[in-house]
Amino acid sequence: MPDMDDTADSAIHEDRFWRDGGWTCRVIKNEDDDGWAVEMTKHGEAEPALVGPWTMGRDKRNPKPLDVSAFNTLVKTASEVLRRHEQQLRAVLHKQVWVDSAGDRISVTLDIVPDEDDPHAILAAENASGELLARVRVAPVFKLTVGSAQDWMESGYAKPR
Repeated sequence: MPDMDDTADSAIHEDRFWRDGGWTCRVIKNEDDDGWAVEMTKHGEAEPALVGPWTMGRDKRNPKPLDVSAFNTLVKTASEVLRRHEQQLRAVLHKQVWVDSAGDRISVTLDIVPDEDDPHAILAAENASGELLARVRVAPVFKLTVGSAQDWMESGYAKPR
């Protein structure tokens, strides 16, 4: 079987192993039962983006061989899984509220930096023109709400406790 660590640009198209277009697809024995599974790994990633059941071949013992249509469908599905994961992560790490103040609409954002050694968050405020009004470092557990944003603004953008 080809080496998984070999991420050369050369395409490989075998019955149980395809490498092409930045993706590696392997058909593997399903650990949970007698069937087969397929895993899709984006080059440069340590873990597969997608693992799922794979169809049995006509002999009902061996897996159906990979083909271009199946590979392209798997690439599309695995790419969508990664895109959704990135969107979900962004939603967890980035929060935004809007506050009306003195005839201006202020955007207050909280961006969490999940650093293993120094986790923190950046709290920032911009006016409707995009001018940065304040930016402070806060604890990553800071709860951004309209109320906490208003309190921060009323304090003259002093660092929240």
